[in-house]
Amino acid sequence: MAKAYLDIILTIQGLDRAGVTAVYNLYKEPFLETVHGALSNELLVHVDDLRILHGFKSMEDAQYYLLSKFFTSNFMTSLKPYIIGNPNVKIYEVT
Repeated sequence: MAKAYLDIILTIQGLDRAGVTAVYNLYKEPFLETVHGALSNELLVHVDDLRILHGFKSMEDAQYYLLSKFFTSNFMTSLKPYIIGNPNVKIYEVT
């Protein structure tokens, strides 16, 4: 069971949903297989935005991932052409 969740909210224009979905699918398995403490990864689709919810074993694992090259240089760089503005990023701890 996850002890922390990293919630990334992305504002997009309608047609860019396919691009974000492609990036999500490209990085989902590598995230689960290589990121320390990674437990789950879900793409939540809404009319106004998309959310990517990452589950982690601990709050520290989620914080470390935010600073990792995988997140900053790979995942977020790949998403940049499809999103409007900056993503809204929050970490939640399960109590």
